[in-house]
Amino acid sequence: MLLEENLSYRIRGCVYEVFRELGGGFLEKVYERALLKELEWQGLQAQSQVSLSVSYKHYPVGQYVVDVIVENRVILELKAQNQLSSLCEAQLINYLRASGINIGMLINFTTPRASIKRIVV
Repeated sequence: MLLEENLSYRIRGCVYEVFRELGGGFLEKVYERALLKELEWQGLQAQSQVSLSVSYKHYPVGQYVVDVIVENRVILELKAQNQLSSLCEAQLINYLRASGINIGMLINFTTPRASIKRIVV
């Protein structure tokens, strides 16, 4: 059984519903706002633009801002790019490590369809 399988399934449904309604071509912020609404309508608690502190040997060394955290259990990194680089995946992995959350989803709202990559650390 997958970790947080049911929650991941519900998030995927929300992503595909947003893409079905909006299609491709918008900025990431538009998809973020629409996805937050859809998650809310589906009864899921979500926060956007959450600041995470990064520490080195218990000394604060930086800040990250996460696009969306769902139910305090899954981080969503949203993109609207023709092609994702490996840096996008690395960015999400860093967010997961900094937050202590184990599951993330790299979501790209692009044509011809939205893509979702689930990452577990």
